[in-house]
Amino acid sequence: MLQISVDHTVPWWRNHGRNSKADAAARLMTDETRISTSAGPARPADALAALIARAGGGDGKKPPVERWNPPFCGDIDMAIHEDGSWSYMGSPIGREALVKLFASVLRKDEDGCHYLVTPVEKVRIRVADAPFLAVEMHSLGQGDSRTLTFRSNVGDVVAAGPENPLRFRLDEENDGLVPYVLVRGRLEARLTRPLLYDLAELIEEKDGVPGVWSGGAFFPLPEGALGGTEGGGADQS
Repeated sequence: MLQISVDHTVPWWRNHGRNSKADAAARLMTDETRISTSAGPARPADALAALIARAGGGDGKKPPVERWNPPFCGDIDMAIHEDGSWSYMGSPIGREALVKLFASVLRKDEDGCHYLVTPVEKVRIRVADAPFLAVEMHSLGQGDSRTLTFRSNVGDVVAAGPENPLRFRLDEENDGLVPYVLVRGRLEARLTRPLLYDLAELIEEKDGVPGVWSGGAFFPLPEGALGGTEGGGADQS
């Protein structure tokens, strides 16, 4: 098993000597291989992806990031934008496989911040809203027997229920309702507008409160979402 070795005295994403931030990630090392290409240092996102791939074991399973407790190594210039796109140092990360790889080691901690986490280090990134988008929804059943299943833009599939609750936020600036579904840990996916319209067709009332059923749980809309309603936490039938 490869052991990842990182010099924590100089965080790998910072300037060092004449090297720029853009090639700092390429200096990550294992005990066998320095991340590089025949033409020179690897591109930063590729170098970071190589580290993450080794950390995950390459078996197709999501790394157990919730169980890892590495030291915080600072901020990295990576962002997830409101439209679900990712960028690194201002440049879009266009490869879907690379985005999915980064998403597999993403974690949101109790402080509300998002981090890329490996066994040896944790770096903070910027997230405009939710890190993921729910881009597809399937409804099975009716009323309190309904189950809503969502697919995210990075390939996660989750059924909304007590373990993966729906959450609604009122966007007062745009006078709209913004729904989210919990994907894993504290990471949420925001429903796209087309899915919001589909979800609106499934709104029912429980004890006079409008909301949505899924997985045996009732998820009420926030107060005022439909012109003076009362909301609360999810109720199970």
